[in-house]
Amino acid sequence: MSSSPSLVIRNGTIVDGTGGEPYQADLAITGDRITAIGGTIPKGAQEIDATGKLVTPGFVDVHTHYDAQVTWSSRLSPSSWNGVTTVLLGNCGVGFAPCHPDQHDMLVKLMEGVEDIPEVVLTEGLPWTWHSFPDFLDTLGRNEYDVDVAAQVPHAALRVYVMGQRGADREPATEADRARMAELTAEGLRAGALGFSTSRTLNHRTLDGKHIPTLRAEEAELTAIAHAMRQEGAGWMQIVSDFEDQDGEFGLFRRLAEESTRPVTLTLLQSDVRPEGWRELLGQIAEANDAGLRITGQVRSRPTSVLLGFELSQNPFMRCESYMRIAHLPFEERMKSLRDPAFRARVVTEPFQGGRRASRVQRWDRMFPLGDPPNYEPAPEDSVAARAAREGRTPEEVAYDLMLGDDGRAILYLPVTNYAAGNLDIVRDMIADPNTLLGLGDGGAHVGIMCDATATSYTLTHWTRDRPRGGLFPVAWAIKRLSADNAHAIGLHDRGVLAAGKKADINIIDYDRLRLRSPRIVYDLPAGGKRLVQVTEGFDATIVSGAVVYRNGEATGALPGRLVRGQQG
Repeated sequence: MSSSPSLVIRNGTIVDGTGGEPYQADLAITGDRITAIGGTIPKGAQEIDATGKLVTPGFVDVHTHYDAQVTWSSRLSPSSWNGVTTVLLGNCGVGFAPCHPDQHDMLVKLMEGVEDIPEVVLTEGLPWTWHSFPDFLDTLGRNEYDVDVAAQVPHAALRVYVMGQRGADREPATEADRARMAELTAEGLRAGALGFSTSRTLNHRTLDGKHIPTLRAEEAELTAIAHAMRQEGAGWMQIVSDFEDQDGEFGLFRRLAEESTRPVTLTLLQSDVRPEGWRELLGQIAEANDAGLRITGQVRSRPTSVLLGFELSQNPFMRCESYMRIAHLPFEERMKSLRDPAFRARVVTEPFQGGRRASRVQRWDRMFPLGDPPNYEPAPEDSVAARAAREGRTPEEVAYDLMLGDDGRAILYLPVTNYAAGNLDIVRDMIADPNTLLGLGDGGAHVGIMCDATATSYTLTHWTRDRPRGGLFPVAWAIKRLSADNAHAIGLHDRGVLAAGKKADINIIDYDRLRLRSPRIVYDLPAGGKRLVQVTEGFDATIVSGAVVYRNGEATGALPGRLVRGQQG
């Protein structure tokens, strides 16, 4: 080495992201690049002793919704607290660009409904310093972050921008509409977008119940966009679908992969309605890849879940008459009523006023105390229903009393997908499949009901060390899944592995001490909005572009993260 390194990590166990066996070596960084691993490394300007610790690539989170947070905050927590050094936003077809000035409210209401980010937070927080998608990237390009940020062109914003109210009302696109959307997708890719995203699920609605503008967009519309991606030779296509007509939907997505010649990634979940549908879909994905296409199923390493509590956005009594009368009060004032025995006696006997979807918050057999550290794979006998039966009480009484714990901040856990059998055996099959990617953490979204961005840390703790109900994976396998596999899938070949010349995005992990803590509410969004955050103990250091951004869970003040424009490496 011709000069002294800016940072040297000594005596660590290198888990390099390739899936190979860990080994002990020193690692040198100069500027934002790794310059050497192993051999004789001179003293660095800064040194970290990593004896007994894992030294890994930074994690790449390919499914986030930080589209708003990146405009008002330099810190993309909780992802950045959990070893993530690159985030991809603009998923599920929703975002804030392109956007005409008179469409701000429309996109705010869409994001509020689809991603559970309160309207007042978005209205006060979004600066709207953009019009086109390249303008939006320029805004992000002027900012500094604790992680690198990459973006996708969101179909819903694009459709509304081109078609106005016709697009919001899901009218068929004309030939001119299709050509304009294709043109703007190409413009976004040239400006640096890493892909295009769309949603075809009934679950994505505005707050007033209207379907997302992209629901069941016609094949001609998507094909025009796919053709533009082919011409640009850039980006992937991210899609979420209910797969109600699985053969028809997958046939469409396969044709889009053929037309675009670009990678396609599909959300892969187990539903209670079709508990084996995910397995059939993986079979179809395998057949497509065997034919030379690039299609992946994107999976979460734990259930999609809703968290319930008196301080959270949802709880089992939120549509009961007595609770609705106090729901508007600040938390501490609500707690005065909730602790009153007479109030409790009323609310636990009142009927729940809501439809089937809303009433899932009273599914007692699928509801569990979360605990600290949280248990995301509880046994059926730990459910609220089972406990109530053992104690001779109603499930309502048990749930109410559990949520009064921790000064009214205790959390109940309600797995919604990936838990039809009451365990995570099917998730193990999903994440082991070579045609899947680990994602769907949804960082930045659903801020009052879930905090799944920590699924990165969970992959390490649960699946390589702690799971008592089945086989474990090697640590090297998990690190590769969280870093290299995701980085390479979105075209970021400059990161994801530890090797000389690669970007110095690195975690130093005290593996034996690695622990997720229970999520908690903080009130740090614009307008005092609340969100769930979750920390993980055991990250000794997180390094982005050669700068230490977190040390023992505390921010150092360094903000080396930048906008990533286009494929790298």
